[in-house]
Amino acid sequence: MMNPSTNAPSSVSIRSAVDKDSKNLSLSQASYQQISNMRLSLISSAITLITDFTTATFLTPITTSSLLAISILAILSPSNSLHHMLTSPRRLDADPKPLVVTNMCPSSLWPGIDTQSGTGPSPPGFSLAPQSSSNLTVSADWQGRVWARTNCSFNSDGTGPANNALGKACGTGDCNGLLACKSGGDTPATLAEFTLSGSDGKAYYDISLVDGYNVPLAILLLPSSVLGLSPNLTNPACVASPALLASTPFDPYNGGQTFLGTNSSCALPFDTTVTEQQVNEWCPWDLQVDVPKGPSDGVYTYPDASVQRPPFNACFSACAKWNKPEDCCTGSHGSPGTCSPSDYSKAAKSVCPDGYSYAFDDKTSTFIVPGGAAFEVVFCPGGRSTNILSAEKDSVHDLGGGQVTFGNGQHSVRVVSERVESRATKHTVEWAVLALAAMAVGFAVP
Repeated sequence: MMNPSTNAPSSVSIRSAVDKDSKNLSLSQASYQQISNMRLSLISSAITLITDFTTATFLTPITTSSLLAISILAILSPSNSLHHMLTSPRRLDADPKPLVVTNMCPSSLWPGIDTQSGTGPSPPGFSLAPQSSSNLTVSADWQGRVWARTNCSFNSDGTGPANNALGKACGTGDCNGLLACKSGGDTPATLAEFTLSGSDGKAYYDISLVDGYNVPLAILLLPSSVLGLSPNLTNPACVASPALLASTPFDPYNGGQTFLGTNSSCALPFDTTVTEQQVNEWCPWDLQVDVPKGPSDGVYTYPDASVQRPPFNACFSACAKWNKPEDCCTGSHGSPGTCSPSDYSKAAKSVCPDGYSYAFDDKTSTFIVPGGAAFEVVFCPGGRSTNILSAEKDSVHDLGGGQVTFGNGQHSVRVVSERVESRATKHTVEWAVLALAAMAVGFAVP
């Protein structure tokens, strides 16, 4: 097919101007509507041109302005046009990006941050009192993880445990005894994982229990970073500690209250089926950090429901505790077809439906939004775990699509938006009509 821009001498300069404007301008809704109306008008004119050409009548005068307008539409890419749709979220490009860390737990925590790519925050580890937040920044291409360290005691300069003792400074999540982490933390730890700019330009994030679980965690998309997204589709939570689980029925919006960035008009879908007893018993006794005291004869019953458990106890994942290929999805088990979720993974998924439970749990655990997103990590958010990706899967899939690789390259995800594909098909038809119109003009005008 003839290149539709070959008959428009100014197409190169037009493309340059359009590209520059598309990067630097945020169009108002009125501008979006004008563009949409212009496209419909020009498509109608293009069809008339094609009809006139085939009948050799040319009832519509061919002017320089119509040539220019058709050339502009013909060289605009479908992806740029997609961003101009009124229903598409608008990307607000800013660098650096805010990263807020909030502690809603009843005691102090020591957040740790590991940067895998891009520029991470400073400091990468600190103390955070209850009911307080720390406002950090990361680069727009940052990839990393955030977790909570518990029961820490550091020396005065944060270079080791208190009293200059040897070993770990924290009960869970310790990073070589340092206050400012220089690497990932010890297992078990609940992780907030981020890739702010994937290979397709979108942002990816998840709550991971692949390394185990130590405290409840929620991730909130900061609404000022990407406009047009409903927070009940973007703000997952994992609450798997019985002492911090809200009873049912659970309504955080009673009296007009807000919860995790949402309100009654865009309420989060919570998992209301899991009971306190299930949350109390989900972690197998041999994977708990502090193994509960056994019966006098030393023989545990199975199932172990009769064993008294503490109100809070961290839980290793099967991979973190036993390091077996079948649990870690490595070696001969290193593909989705050869690695299945372990009993731990199934139990973790039962109490945290939106949580990443094993290496290939991408489809029901990874959130994808337009690039430019910024986030808040909340420890001990209260309430109950969400089940956004199952309850709202059709709406969530419309937020974005593409693929990205997390961490060491073992975790990858591919999600395709059916609605985006539908829009792309519609635009392909438009471009075909415009290309034919430009060809008709090329034949009709010397």
